[in-house]
Amino acid sequence: MIKKLALALVLLFLLLSSINIASAQLKVGVKNGDWIQYQVTYTGTPDPLHAIAAAKMEILDVQGTTIKVNILSTYSNGTQILTNSTLNLQTGKLIDNFIIPANLTRGDKFYDSNVGNITIVGVEEKTYADATRTVINATSGDNTYIWDQATGISVEGISISSDYTMHTFANETNIWQSQIPEINKTNINLLAVVGVTSIVVLGVFAGRNKKNKK
Repeated sequence: MIKKLALALVLLFLLLSSINIASAQLKVGVKNGDWIQYQVTYTGTPDPLHAIAAAKMEILDVQGTTIKVNILSTYSNGTQILTNSTLNLQTGKLIDNFIIPANLTRGDKFYDSNVGNITIVGVEEKTYADATRTVINATSGDNTYIWDQATGISVEGISISSDYTMHTFANETNIWQSQIPEINKTNINLLAVVGVTSIVVLGVFAGRNKKNKK
């Protein structure tokens, strides 16, 4: 009896240890204050409940593998709806796979409580929100997902239904810096001055040429 009890305790310890190790391996790549914005387009005609034109997701709080977010959805008719959600990378509560563990690569799996394990099938370089990022992708049913590898945040998705196809694409974020240089006001003013000066100079030369011809 004592041997059976000892064996049961050992098995329980090993089980708890494996759970803790699995939890430790799940890396969260986002932090409080991060946000990302998406544009949404359609092929076909979506029903009014899914006619979202844009959405913005903001990270409110991160505690271990639990992530609290709010999502502001803007519909094609201008209506806006704010939704608060709690994701958990450990239990697989990912809503629509908005955020997954960070730094996954081809062949890695993550758990989605709705469908089970999902396997990463590809890694590539693509441009999102004005920057080239290393992204990973996977498919589940009629859905194709693309995530930023370093953060695990969704950057693109394609969902196919019988009536329409929805394409979601990240177009703005504060999580990474834009690689497109900004033209500041000083440069704009300088360009304007140079342009006006060039026009004046060309006008003077044109007037001189007319006089010389006479």
